[in-house]
Amino acid sequence: MLHADRRSLLTLGALTALALIAAAALALRGEETLPAAGSAAVPASAGNWGLSFQTEGEAPVGNATQEYLSQYGAYYLGETDEKVLYLTFDCGYENGYTEQILDALKKHSAPAAFFVVGNMVETAPDIIRRMAAEGHIVGNHTYHHPDMSGISELNAFQRELDSLAELYQQTTGRALPRFYRPPQGKYSEENLKQAQALGYTTVFWSLAYVDWYTDNQPTPQQAYDKLLPRIHDGAIVLLHSTSRTNAEILDELLSKWEQMGYRFASLEELPGLDVR
Repeated sequence: MLHADRRSLLTLGALTALALIAAAALALRGEETLPAAGSAAVPASAGNWGLSFQTEGEAPVGNATQEYLSQYGAYYLGETDEKVLYLTFDCGYENGYTEQILDALKKHSAPAAFFVVGNMVETAPDIIRRMAAEGHIVGNHTYHHPDMSGISELNAFQRELDSLAELYQQTTGRALPRFYRPPQGKYSEENLKQAQALGYTTVFWSLAYVDWYTDNQPTPQQAYDKLLPRIHDGAIVLLHSTSRTNAEILDELLSKWEQMGYRFASLEELPGLDVR
């Protein structure tokens, strides 16, 4: 039984789109300014995921270490001893660019993960089916895209994930892969435990840029200036499928990364992943 009926979700589509834009801003707000807490793992009582880029070509410092995240089966980095990249896209709604993104991925035989919400599955089922048919992971970004850090009860947390998983199953005839990305990058230590208890791998990111303002898109050169110097071994890359710039540059961007010696891997190849 879906948590909300389909008609009410469709009427909320426009509000969801606006909320997702604001959420993206919150999720990446700490990208430039987080202190270099090379320090110890930061217990995520409640907060936004954020990064501090300190040295060009090296992995950034997250506001929780990979060691800390690993105890909950969560990741923000992949295999840091290999020139490998993990491509992920957050998909809150369809803005007319996802198929162009899929075309570029297909051209480069590059697997990706698309973290979707209920609105995306409801309004673009053919694109969702194409993602699955072409071998990409479709991950759980929750049904309604709420701030999950405020949810302490497992049942309430599970309803958000199960509702999306059920909708995906109905749409594709497939089970939803057990990868989860917190909406807005907001999470708590309890959320990490909850996702793990439900069999999900929580996936943050180690590279992103401001690509979500649909009425103020970066130029291709601005995108390259962020994405090329900061690329690093084992990067989990976050891009938004709503971005016109991402759709326009992805083919060339993938070529540039390939020329730098990188290959593209599925999240299923993350080191130490417990495949359930």
